Amino acid sequence: QAQLVESGGGLVQAGGSLRLSCAASGTAFSINDMGWYRQAPGKQRDMVAAITRGGSINYADSVKGRFTISRDNAKNTVALQMNSLTPEDTAVYYCKADQVEPYPRDLWGQGTQVTVSS
Repeated sequence: QAQLVESGGGLVQAGGSLRLSCAASGTAFSINDMGWYRQAPGKQRDMVAAITRGGSINYADSVKGRFTISRDNAKNTVALQMNSLTPEDTAVYYCKADQVEPYPRDLWGQGTQVTVSS
């Protein structure tokens, strides 16, 4: 089975950019959809962007035109390029993947903090 390891995140000024990366590692596993979620203090965890194995993409309305999700199926990685960041983007960002083999389950990364200062 697999586990997810995230990298990236940090502190940036409003209008700046950050890139998040996530890699799935393990043995004898396969993954379908991958994506990014975020959770701000006191709020629920919401989907930011998702991408299927075939490359179909879905974005939350609040990030359309600013964030770009991409994946490398051969490397089992997913990335989130975040541009034109605003303080409202401040949250803990989590990578998620839908493991299908050896058995179906949701995989979550450990979370990475993104803080946008005004």
